[in-house]
Amino acid sequence: MKKMKVGIIGTGNLAELHMKAYRKNPDVEIVAVCDFNLERAKQRAEQFGAKEVYQDYKDMLSKSDIDAVSVITWNNTHAEITVNALNAGKHVLCEKPPALNALQALEMEKASQSAGKLLMFGFVRRFEEKAKLLKQKIDDGELGDIYYIKTGYLRRTGNPGGWFANKKISGGGPLIDLGVHMVDLAMFLMNKPKPVSVFGATFNKVGNMANIKGVSAWKAADYRNDGINDVEDMAVGIIKFENGSCIHLETSWTSHIKKDVTYLEVFGSKGGASLEPELESYTADRSYLTDIKPVLKSGFDFDACFSEEIDHFVDCVLRGTPCTCSAKDGVTIMKILDAIYASSETGQLIEVK
Repeated sequence: MKKMKVGIIGTGNLAELHMKAYRKNPDVEIVAVCDFNLERAKQRAEQFGAKEVYQDYKDMLSKSDIDAVSVITWNNTHAEITVNALNAGKHVLCEKPPALNALQALEMEKASQSAGKLLMFGFVRRFEEKAKLLKQKIDDGELGDIYYIKTGYLRRTGNPGGWFANKKISGGGPLIDLGVHMVDLAMFLMNKPKPVSVFGATFNKVGNMANIKGVSAWKAADYRNDGINDVEDMAVGIIKFENGSCIHLETSWTSHIKKDVTYLEVFGSKGGASLEPELESYTADRSYLTDIKPVLKSGFDFDACFSEEIDHFVDCVLRGTPCTCSAKDGVTIMKILDAIYASSETGQLIEVK
């Protein structure tokens, strides 16, 4: 089989995970690398054996003989780059969040349909081993009807700074950065019900806590302690679906809590489950309450999950495998995030059209 030739657009922190995963796939050749930071692009190209280096992604699209691209750039460039790549006849794997808003995500979906090329979004949490196992349990009916999921991704001090904290570039704070993962994962487990209404709130009360000593936190590649931080510290939301089910979400970059917390709890008519921090399921067996905990690796395995994601993208392109992270999913997620932000601004319940 002919190898899929790939170009990488954006060489920040996540690019290495994409490129390592592509390199491990025998059906892929990494051909080209692009970044406005040309020196960084050259370093990545040398590291992963790419022959072509570009500073302008449009040059890559017009000159390089690639079949597909990974878009791993600032959020405010996702839509433009993706649409141009699709129009140039390339398949696209775009990192989350899909775009700055649902209108941009819809433009991306339409471009994919018009070009007849795949657009997949990087909802990598779906590919984690424990998430796939829980999804199998739900699909097999072990938990019955899933009517409620409560989930949170809370950091005590974890504002990445840099472009992440600049709303014009990022589109928002922890909601669009962390919350997008948890909403997508919850909806994936619920078999993607149709959202009908959202009530939410965002808060900017704590600040970026850049002055805190004694702890280390992940920072953006362009991090500068320049005081730019016009995004929310925290967001909460309740999402109601057409089938009557609900999701409750809370997420923060900075909040006065004892420690970072990630949780996702599933409520079903026959049983329940916790996906985060560990996978467990809860039911009643022979009139006794019963807890079941499979033996799995602890912690989030970045390399394994990104490899699963990239392998799925490659299979979709080369073998026509139905894409689990579709362009339509990206539009729906962005409608929900838009609605949480709009509800916070207006204080009203927002209908999802």
